Amino acid sequence: MLVLGLLLMAGAAAFAGLLIAYNLSGGPDYTVTLLGSEPFTISTLGAFLGGIALTLIFGLGMWMLLAGTVLARHRGKKRRRERETARHATAERDALAGRMEGPGGSTDTADTAGEPAGHRRPSGHRPQWLRPHSHH
Repeated sequence: MLVLGLLLMAGAAAFAGLLIAYNLSGGPDYTVTLLGSEPFTISTLGAFLGGIALTLIFGLGMWMLLAGTVLARHRGKKRRRERETARHATAERDALAGRMEGPGGSTDTADTAGEPAGHRRPSGHRPQWLRPHSHH
């Protein structure tokens, strides 16, 4: 939207500039010269309405340019907020992991088959599948 607005503004400004530059010797009813050709004859009222139309097109382009800038700024703020939330969540996760690890513990290796890395069990406690079965 930003680029489209800029293109509309530039096109309207260039067209108006060319019309003015090539038609400085106008009268009440004159032939418009544009880039070496004479595409149409215009009256004073036609020139006035053409100016209004070009102004509206230029205004639309300006509005699109500003709207695109505001939208881009809003998206940038949203991304910054999301990154900050992610950093906060990561720091909180790391702090909780540090508390769960406790003094002298390690959470990055699995010392028993079948248990996930970081799982701590009380000392002397065996997983149920390693306990001897009692046969009555």
